[in-house]
Amino acid sequence: MDIALSELAELLGGQLLTGSLDTRVTGFASLKEARAGDLSFFYDARYRERLAETQATAVLVPAGWDNYPDKVACIGVEDPSRAFEKVVDTYGFHAAAFEPGIHPSAVIAEGVKADLSKISVAACAVIDSGAQIGDGAEIGAGCYVGRDAIIGAGSKLFPNVTIQEACEIGERVILHSSVVIGADGFGYEFEKGRHRKVRQAGIVQIDNDVEIGAGTMVDRARFGRTWIGEGTKIDNLVQIGHNVVIGKHCIIVSGTAIAGSAIIGDYVVMAAQCGVAGHVSVGSFVTLGGRSGVTKDIPTGKATYMGFPAMPVMDERRRLASINRLPHLSARVKALESDQTDSTEPNG
Repeated sequence: MDIALSELAELLGGQLLTGSLDTRVTGFASLKEARAGDLSFFYDARYRERLAETQATAVLVPAGWDNYPDKVACIGVEDPSRAFEKVVDTYGFHAAAFEPGIHPSAVIAEGVKADLSKISVAACAVIDSGAQIGDGAEIGAGCYVGRDAIIGAGSKLFPNVTIQEACEIGERVILHSSVVIGADGFGYEFEKGRHRKVRQAGIVQIDNDVEIGAGTMVDRARFGRTWIGEGTKIDNLVQIGHNVVIGKHCIIVSGTAIAGSAIIGDYVVMAAQCGVAGHVSVGSFVTLGGRSGVTKDIPTGKATYMGFPAMPVMDERRRLASINRLPHLSARVKALESDQTDSTEPNG
């Protein structure tokens, strides 16, 4: 990237508010990390101090902003965050474009249903018999696609993804490295002093346009299916147990664990390190704050829950405020007890 601010303003439909149109930028970074030559962006008043201290050469700011930092060129745009995203998309790193082809070291069993001229299979990948691979699918290096599994058109498996037998992946699904789809659910019965494994005979179904981050595990169902709905986005290192159903267009952030047979509605947001107990439901449009623990059903509705056990956010905030007052209340009680003791002691 090496572009004059005049070109940048034209690209973004912005207006240069301070600085010279001839100034050039050669990279991009956050306000805090930017150095000379970098472009950054400012969109939230909470970061005014960072804007004032930035070392960036140029900053994208809201069109109506008028508190400019010294010696920094400012370009006014309607939405600095989206404009910055456009710059990154135009000049930043891009993954290699899809190219069909089968690496010589890939192993494709007989009976695989795919047009091999329209898919990409990288080094050391294994596709077992009966698997179906849609056109435009990419199977990364070291991936395993199990017997009778289905990979939809346009889906992408990054290196070392595992799709176990009979699992179904929709179209345009993205699975990042080390995702495991269809490992056995964690099911045991305690009999005669031993844990007896319960057979996990179901599948995992992942609908279209789902993205799953690195290291996430989705267990196959004991029977029927573990099901992730269309458009849901799941972060790294998430555990989804057997027979879980997750609705459409949910956001599930890193470190979350959802126990078996839980049901998550549509458009649910689960912040980092949430836990959901087995056989409970979280209604559509619910937001769970970080480290929330869901132990009973939560109804559908645009509401936020926090804490363990999860409760409406204002109730949890009141509870936390009460806890924070305990040291002061304890000191007051001790003082009152001391006064009471003094008042009951006989005069010497």
